[in-house]
Amino acid sequence: MSKLILLQTALALPNPDIEALIEGRMIAAMPRMFLNPGRTFALYPADNSNMPLMKPKQMSLFSESGQLELPLVLLDKVSIKAWARCELCQMVNEPESLEALSRLTVWKTEALQQILQQRPFIFVAYLRVYLLPQPLEMSVHPSGNFVPLPKSLNVTDSTPVLSESIFAKRRQKLEKLEPPEHPELEELQSALVHLSTTNPKAKQLEAEIKMFLGWSSDKPVKPIKPDLSWINTIAALGNRTKELDTNKSNYQAGTDFEIVVRDSLEFLGFTIDYAHKGGAGGLDLLCSKPYPLVGECKAGKKIPNDTAVQLLNLGTLRLQDKETLAKATKLIIGPGVPTPQLMDAAKVHGMAIMNPETLEKLVKLQSTYPNSVDLFKLKEYLKPGQSDDEVAKYIEQVEQEIKVRSHVLFILKKYHENSGSEQASVDALSGAYSMSNPPKKLSREELHEMLVELSSPLTGYAGRIKGESLGRDRFYFLRDLPLDD
Repeated sequence: MSKLILLQTALALPNPDIEALIEGRMIAAMPRMFLNPGRTFALYPADNSNMPLMKPKQMSLFSESGQLELPLVLLDKVSIKAWARCELCQMVNEPESLEALSRLTVWKTEALQQILQQRPFIFVAYLRVYLLPQPLEMSVHPSGNFVPLPKSLNVTDSTPVLSESIFAKRRQKLEKLEPPEHPELEELQSALVHLSTTNPKAKQLEAEIKMFLGWSSDKPVKPIKPDLSWINTIAALGNRTKELDTNKSNYQAGTDFEIVVRDSLEFLGFTIDYAHKGGAGGLDLLCSKPYPLVGECKAGKKIPNDTAVQLLNLGTLRLQDKETLAKATKLIIGPGVPTPQLMDAAKVHGMAIMNPETLEKLVKLQSTYPNSVDLFKLKEYLKPGQSDDEVAKYIEQVEQEIKVRSHVLFILKKYHENSGSEQASVDALSGAYSMSNPPKKLSREELHEMLVELSSPLTGYAGRIKGESLGRDRFYFLRDLPLDD
């Protein structure tokens, strides 16, 4: 249960330090005075005039001129985004400790050495940072250790930057001044910050590295995707073709629909024969892999019987083999209502009929959860005749399987946080899973199989330390599998 905290003051820190704390890059600050553990305060971004001393470590991947410019406090307002609780405050005065402290923070060793030349001690405060629900703007205040807030703030500890277990692990490492586990990844993450504002792939990689390093443990990252707005037009383009039978001049609508259907099938994983682009007298759809598929896109308010005849004739001409055509998947896609004669022909010749809305749902599923559509399993649901209800069952089945896997990862993550253990056995997880009101019951063996799948290098949601038997395998959480809202 979250606690209610009353804030009346703010600790003044250099803005880059606060940004690093909010991003989870570090958990420490260097106040000018000793902070009592348990003390709470907002984080006030102070003037950056001392940035030559305090700016983040220069990364070797960038020259000085290419380093990220740090935002300064401008005009007469500052924005407070977070608050913190002091968990521990230590005094450091050994020069040999400064290099180790530098490796665990954003501070340069040279900067720490300069501070120690000016003061007898460096105060290092361990801060548990929480985000405010809304930033608070306030007037710039004269410099000092603490700044009074313009009004008291009631906040809760429900939005920590780092989970309790991750913070405890980072705190232990900082107390002992142990070196970072992955300094190369930390350097790469800092380098990617410079590229992430203009490069979506760099932004996604930078976010996933932060998740791996434990710098953003409770913020599931959804993949940053290219522009896929065309997916939302599939059904609309199909419905536009309903008017083709009364408006013969609207030929472009039919062409646009054929194009988006081919794009959709390719997005699902089919290999399209682009040497054959349909048109008058041509076969609309021809896919060679992972299995042969021939299809017709049909405009109008009704799908007549001659659609089946056309598909059989053009398919035979294209494949030049009736036996190959008989084995191929045959698909008719259109917004209209199939006539009774077409339904009979479709059942006799094994033709599936699908409306554009169903195709759009399939493509959206593939977009939200890449590679979730198994084309061979989908083939089993392309039943002769109207297939929309069967395909809807397949979509629901895939979404349910994803939901189960997301829940398994949630249980694994919570096990780490509640137990403090970095690894979990199948037996421990099986008990926790069964007590969690899961979306589906899983046997011990089924749970193990799913954990192995999630810890595959190609999925990377969990990690696995392989034992001599099922019961000796150990698993650990890597990243969330967020569900589509």
